[in-house]
Amino acid sequence: MGLPPTQVWTREQIATRILAGDTLFVLNGNLMRVPPSWLSAHPGGNLAILHFVGRDATDEVEAFHSDETLQRMKGFIIGRVEAGEDGWVPFVPPIANGWVRRVGKGGKAEWYNEARPVQHAAATDPAEILLKKTKGENAECGPTLSMLQPAPNKLSLKTEKENSDAYKELHKRVIDAGLYETRFITGYGPEFVRYTLLGVTSAVFYYYGWLIPSALFLGLFWQQLTFFAHDLGHVGVTHNWTADRLISIFVADFLGGLSIGWWVNNHNVHHLVTNHPSHDPDIQHLPFFAISPVFLNSLWSSYYKREMTFDAFGKLLIQAQHKLFYIVLSLARFNLYANSWGYLAKTAFEPRRHRGGRWWWWAEIFCLGLFFLWFGAVLKGCGSWGNMLAYLLVSHIAASPVHVQIVLSHFSRSTDDLGPVESFFARQLRTTVDVICSPRIEFIHGGLHLQVTHHLFPRLPRHNLREASLLVKEFAKERGLEYAEFGFVEGNGEVTGALKQVADQLKIVGMVADSEIREAMKN
Repeated sequence: MGLPPTQVWTREQIATRILAGDTLFVLNGNLMRVPPSWLSAHPGGNLAILHFVGRDATDEVEAFHSDETLQRMKGFIIGRVEAGEDGWVPFVPPIANGWVRRVGKGGKAEWYNEARPVQHAAATDPAEILLKKTKGENAECGPTLSMLQPAPNKLSLKTEKENSDAYKELHKRVIDAGLYETRFITGYGPEFVRYTLLGVTSAVFYYYGWLIPSALFLGLFWQQLTFFAHDLGHVGVTHNWTADRLISIFVADFLGGLSIGWWVNNHNVHHLVTNHPSHDPDIQHLPFFAISPVFLNSLWSSYYKREMTFDAFGKLLIQAQHKLFYIVLSLARFNLYANSWGYLAKTAFEPRRHRGGRWWWWAEIFCLGLFFLWFGAVLKGCGSWGNMLAYLLVSHIAASPVHVQIVLSHFSRSTDDLGPVESFFARQLRTTVDVICSPRIEFIHGGLHLQVTHHLFPRLPRHNLREASLLVKEFAKERGLEYAEFGFVEGNGEVTGALKQVADQLKIVGMVADSEIREAMKN
């Protein structure tokens, strides 16, 4: 491989190329161009790239990719960028304003406006951009230069550059401390013993006809396996994509009935645009939950490519969401089945991925099919319909605490959009919270209790997260950034409290509307 191009690109030139449809981002001062063929073949999905068009993605790229992959990326360098002492002034990615590229009638890619930008009345920052579904024809045929310019806000480019520099130093310390080395014996050894005991116990109880205890232990088996699949999805076990993906297909698809491909695609976006109402699929749960009043405006989801409609049914549920929280989450696994099959149906005719080609898709289809065969046989062996239903519900409810553990770290945190200037380090600390937990029982949480550190270093093996979190807390204190943490019970209270606040606001809006109607009728 020869030396990278040395051309220095101006902001005007870069903006022109972006408006023409090029996918450009900045990495360590280099301008990177992602070819359309690679965009569709990216193992992490195209949205992971599109959300950083025109931005400096150095911290995010280095957090998610190995040294080997970073070396290969040098082939995408097309030059250097003009950046001041405070770093690169980011553009607003076209997708943030609802613009995406699609194949037009002539077979060529062209701009398509799937949503329009809006700002919520109670927005705390002028840089916030939310999306609503585009109604009718848009007079514009593509994004404009003004759309690429970030609105002025309360953040300082200099401060965010210092936060980014601090993160790079922190990441170096984590690497130098050897925390990317997986502890197979002392870390995963006890985990595998636990998985085996739970699975065997469930099978033994089933053999002797003790169906409810068997279902309970099967659910606990699934709950614990979810953490292992999570580690594998982040390539945080063997650190080899192919090995981790093959193991995760066996664990998630065959043993758990859930598509690891869907989860990785969804989860990567969640990590990169954490808690953004229009872009983070992990907080888009209408009609069941709305963690912010902005969801009551029927926003557009850039991930699901649909409007999150707030209708009469949603209104009924949201008014009681804090009361229905645990009931809904107890049955959440059924929704994951639907998401898994939906994702595989959507990707059935997609181009070959750079990693996994097409074999990943066929392997998932095969293993998901085997799951429903073996689990269907288990249910059939229960005898009566009543026993089948009881086994189905108990096993799925027993696995549901993982859903509470997942949302605990984000539902009560900020959903504000502070624009593209905000650094990766600051954004993750602002939108994520840890759950205080004794090391003796942290296996129950499977590493999800240390979400702040996990979000900053997603490939870090979970058994090293606690040690790394001490470094993160030190750096956050030095930078004057909040490192949020609470106890499990306190955290549940904060989440249900946040849900109740939205429910109460909805009730107040309804009361005001009713009062205005009555007043109008009197007059």
